[in-house]
Amino acid sequence: MAAIVLDRIEKIFGGGAAGVRGVSLEIGDGELVVLVGPSGSGKSTTLRLVAGLETPTAGRILIGDRDVTDLPPQARDLAMVFQSYALYPHKSVRENLAFGLRMRGVPRPDIDARVGRAAETLQIAELLDRRPAQLSGGQRQRVALGRAIVREPQAFLFDEPLSNLDPALRLDTRAELALLHRRLGATMVYVTHDQEEAMTLGDRIVVMRDGRVEQAGAPAQVYREPATTFVARFVGSPPMNLFAGPVPALGAGEELIAGVRPHDILLTAPEAGDADATGVVELVEPLGSELRVHLAFPGTGGFSRATAVAPPDAGMAPGDRVGVRLRRDRLHLFRKSTGQRLAR
Repeated sequence: MAAIVLDRIEKIFGGGAAGVRGVSLEIGDGELVVLVGPSGSGKSTTLRLVAGLETPTAGRILIGDRDVTDLPPQARDLAMVFQSYALYPHKSVRENLAFGLRMRGVPRPDIDARVGRAAETLQIAELLDRRPAQLSGGQRQRVALGRAIVREPQAFLFDEPLSNLDPALRLDTRAELALLHRRLGATMVYVTHDQEEAMTLGDRIVVMRDGRVEQAGAPAQVYREPATTFVARFVGSPPMNLFAGPVPALGAGEELIAGVRPHDILLTAPEAGDADATGVVELVEPLGSELRVHLAFPGTGGFSRATAVAPPDAGMAPGDRVGVRLRRDRLHLFRKSTGQRLAR
């Protein structure tokens, strides 16, 4: 396995459209890093640049000790897994796993050993003689992963590999991927638009926006201390509430945005003396383990609406008046002019 370094990578497409703008990133040997962001944020373009499927306009890409910036994909010793399984329908699982190795001239005993190890790791040994049409979607995805594993590459690249799976299967396969990373100790770069997937899988997450890195860090750090209002809204479900509130200015003319996560809003009786405000319940979404409560605050300026989370037995209904208290130790402040985070 090997580390991956992106050094001030730029990618400008025809017509001047920027896909990636000055991205610098170090991915450690054995680290699983997730690139996450909305459509058009540059995450897939960044992955394609690492893979060699796109050529950077500027900057360098290093894998291990090699500068691979100008090398074709086949010379980079990487394995890529896409959201489409791309299995050969007329070949068995065993043949699908072995095909790439045979094309590279790997001796038959080595092929058999690698296929056997991959099949055991992914728990598909009993499927080796089946064809793709006889497999479920999750089993096909595991075969696609196995085809990457048998290559024993320097790093694995994943481009939204779970997008085609139904929600329950997606959760199961996500857990399998996390366990696989732990067993292999492999360097992995994973792209997704799903922030929950990013938070649960990554050793580190890299939040991208408009071709740039908005914030990189451990999932818990990015959640607890979002660097910008964009990250605050993108990471976390439900997203952070942002409002212009009565927060002290840090100098003449300084305007601030306050943020609080739904789980850090405490709902009380409307007559409670310690309530910061009184709201009206607009909508209640029962989620089994909790209630997602949408609140309105008529005539209160920037803090006109918010989302809170309450216990499942809170007994709230649309039209109810509730007291709202914000956890002061969990309040986030951002500059309105730039969206950048301030120290607490």
